[in-house]
Amino acid sequence: MYAIIATGGKQYKVAEGDIIKVEKLGVEAGETVTFDQVLAVRDDASLKVGEEAANATVTASVVENGKARKVIVYKYKRKTGYHKKNGHRQQYTAVKIEKINA
Repeated sequence: MYAIIATGGKQYKVAEGDIIKVEKLGVEAGETVTFDQVLAVRDDASLKVGEEAANATVTASVVENGKARKVIVYKYKRKTGYHKKNGHRQQYTAVKIEKINA
């Protein structure tokens, strides 16, 4: 059984026991989170999409909050001596999928 959920502007295919990294949720480690924006649910017998999956929820527990690897942004213009270097680390929340309620 798996589900497709939407959070943080992205979509994730999840199954029970999976650990995924989503955009920062602002929840402490050890707490539970419920994702109610479920786009599809697939079990052994059928696939539920749209209105059929609207009342489904996915329950997960927060494993950790962290930062991803640094991304370097470098701007350069020739002949003028202009160059600029910036770094960015995106914050994420790692969650473990506990239960899919279809």
